[in-house]
Amino acid sequence: MADEISEFLRYLTIEKGLAKNTITSYRQDLQKLQRYLESKQLSFPQASKQMILQFLNSLRAQQLSERTQSRIIVTLNNFFQFLVTERVLADNPCQSIEPPRTPMTLPRVLTLDEVDLLLEQPDTRRDAGIRDKAMLEVLYATGLRVSELASLALKDIHLDLGYINCVGKGSKVRVVPLGRSAVRALKDYLGTARVRILKANTSNLLFVNRKGGALTRQGIWKLIKLYGRRAGMRTQLKPHLLRHSFATHLLQRGADLRSVQTMLGHADISTTQIYTHVLKERLKAIYQQHHPRA
Repeated sequence: MADEISEFLRYLTIEKGLAKNTITSYRQDLQKLQRYLESKQLSFPQASKQMILQFLNSLRAQQLSERTQSRIIVTLNNFFQFLVTERVLADNPCQSIEPPRTPMTLPRVLTLDEVDLLLEQPDTRRDAGIRDKAMLEVLYATGLRVSELASLALKDIHLDLGYINCVGKGSKVRVVPLGRSAVRALKDYLGTARVRILKANTSNLLFVNRKGGALTRQGIWKLIKLYGRRAGMRTQLKPHLLRHSFATHLLQRGADLRSVQTMLGHADISTTQIYTHVLKERLKAIYQQHHPRA
């Protein structure tokens, strides 16, 4: 069964161009099914719809979230459809299995005051603080995912023109504008701290660690959480919170949903529509302010 998983992941990587993190999620989901089938002394071609449903029930017993269950069902459906295409199976046993409905939850966002407080936390008397200040400014100014921030290269940065090239999911490149504050923080970092952090080392990456290597996603998460605690955030500060704040604050100031979709790198506008509550609130405010019978 490991060979079938490997072939499927190779297909997703080469032909579909999916991101590394997505491939990792697919692998982990399929390995869960593999272990379950092996415990029943079965293989993928022997997996019936009833057996898949039993597997999914075992996941529910582990109290996995509905969102995780939905993702696993999508993974299995795509995998078995691949086996049908490759003539390993005659039918897809997952084809009629509906994923659980996940409730739409509004993302928490930072207020402007909280953003200002967070951006003040790095100690810019230290080289690491100058670097971290630049990272936080870029995250809030662009709405990048942490994985996208970690992979930014020097060639992607165009400070004179005020934008960056970002390689997002599926290796798709998008252009995202940089604000004045982010440009200023990056110039400070590139002109002084980065050179001192690297010492005799060289790197093509924008943000580097003390050894001249790449900052990992986990390392950036830890730094963001650290500065969140220093800023006295009541809830744990997660990297995506800056991304949500970026999108929400843009919409609050009149940006259109399609432009925000482009900057966030969402392939489908429906993904961006989680932020439409902001548009509704703005419309209510405009109505209350201007309608004669409001």
